[in-house]
Amino acid sequence: MVLEAAPYLADVADGPDTGAAYWTTAADGVRVRVGAWPMEGAQGTLLLMPGRTEFIEKYANTAGELALRNYAMMAIDWRGQGLADRLLPDRRVGHVHSFPDYQHDVAAMIAVAEALEMPRPWHVLGHSMGGAIALRAVIDGLDVQSATFTGPMWGILIAPGMRQLAWGLYYASGWTGQDHRLPPTTSIENYVATSEFADNMLTTDRPMWDLMKRQISTYPDLALGGPSLRWLGEALQECRYLMRAPAPAIPAMTFVGERESIVDREKMRARMANWPNGTFQIVPDAQHEVLMEGPATRTLILEQMLDLFARGEAQANMARAG
Repeated sequence: MVLEAAPYLADVADGPDTGAAYWTTAADGVRVRVGAWPMEGAQGTLLLMPGRTEFIEKYANTAGELALRNYAMMAIDWRGQGLADRLLPDRRVGHVHSFPDYQHDVAAMIAVAEALEMPRPWHVLGHSMGGAIALRAVIDGLDVQSATFTGPMWGILIAPGMRQLAWGLYYASGWTGQDHRLPPTTSIENYVATSEFADNMLTTDRPMWDLMKRQISTYPDLALGGPSLRWLGEALQECRYLMRAPAPAIPAMTFVGERESIVDREKMRARMANWPNGTFQIVPDAQHEVLMEGPATRTLILEQMLDLFARGEAQANMARAG
């Protein structure tokens, strides 16, 4: 595989100097951007699968903290966001034709990881929407030895009456060719760009909030607004599937902020209760993006992730020996 260099926005990526980005094309022809932070002598690689509206530079800080712990990392701009191909004429609307389409992006990411010879063993971390994508990938056999989830989108917090309306609008908009439109109460503008720190739902850490603001203001093309009706309906269907699917046979851990207000904490609790070798942990005083909280919270999560990596590697070694 010949890798094509893509822009890596180092001036807003608070991470290792080794960071680089590559274009790759998914099996259905959509171009996505993959980021890599290689590390000579690393004892493994984390495949980080970001949430809706996110982009690879946002996680350069996590790559730096992992490098201090001797792990390399990769991340991806999913179709429809970041610098990947946008799927609608109005690039501000988050859209996907079918939620399993994201698995084409996962496969493209893995092809880049193999071309770069990213150190094995591999582990996966999925945040928010990326938590849904990562869970399906692991269910489908993604070659990783452990799975970490932060605020995974296995259920979306919607008022009961609005939930029925969302389903109805999803089906009706598909029949009428209007499924590119925004659901009620959502905005075409990017949340970080238009919100203030004092009442944001993402983080309690001011420096991380300021970094997110700076990334979007410096590179407006990274910004994404609300989801389309089709994205919302597809996401609701994917959540149903993920809650019913058998748990994969690898160790897993889910972290959720105590002040989570975007995705459904009880769905996470129920999913992990039915996952052998699965752990569910509420992070005190944290909001939706626990890896964008303060240094103490990030350190707590990363150290527990390292323990999970070790358990996953030990389980894989036992399986090979047996």
